Amino acid sequence: MSYLTFHLVFIVPPLMLLGWGLVRMEPGQRVRLLGRRWWWAVPAVAAIAFVYTTPWDNYLVWREVWWYGPDRVLGTIGHVPVEEYLFFLLQPFLTGMWTYHVLARSREAGRETHREVPGTVRVAGALPWFGLAAVGGWLLTFDSGVYMGLILVWAAPVVGAMWLYLGPALWRRAGVVGLAVAVPTLYLWVADIVAMAQGIWEISERYTLGPRPFGLPVEEAAFFLITNVLIVFGTLLFLVPGMDGQKGR
Repeated sequence: MSYLTFHLVFIVPPLMLLGWGLVRMEPGQRVRLLGRRWWWAVPAVAAIAFVYTTPWDNYLVWREVWWYGPDRVLGTIGHVPVEEYLFFLLQPFLTGMWTYHVLARSREAGRETHREVPGTVRVAGALPWFGLAAVGGWLLTFDSGVYMGLILVWAAPVVGAMWLYLGPALWRRAGVVGLAVAVPTLYLWVADIVAMAQGIWEISERYTLGPRPFGLPVEEAAFFLITNVLIVFGTLLFLVPGMDGQKGR
């Protein structure tokens, strides 16, 4: 299986289904359930993800933390396959549009804005993420911690900052956030296991901690989990102020 075939099998079909579901909504219904920013929120997240991930992933390949099968890709730009750059855009659209569907159904049922918000929710929710970033810095001090360390240092501070900004709104929508993150994460874990079994990409044993449940390195599991958290938080970051009428509420 080539990397392009991976996209055609695992990414494009669910994207088409999710897009079809959005198209089926009446324009007024989309605005009522998702806010007026719905049409550009996910593209904005995808653009930011592309810019933020490109130098980081190029460093990973250059450092030989992961590599690709040369016969499985169309070509490279810098150190990274063309299909990997495409994935920087496709994953935000996959998870972002799924978030739209989860949010729309939650709002339609009137379930997503009734949680009481503790006064300490911003700081209490952000501190663990900054703690994970510190753990990531420590992991970078030895070879087997490099991949996990790079993931945590790169992603965790951004999640923490978004929680500081939007924590109360995320708390009230905990059910939406949980479901929006969990489903694409589980799906991409399975897809990743298949891709590695097919030799599309490989993960260094030297720079990983060791555990590989079902053939999936824990670092890859952490990567898809934390990037989906980034996408869901980022999507809601754009949507929620327009829906709630006030910043971060």
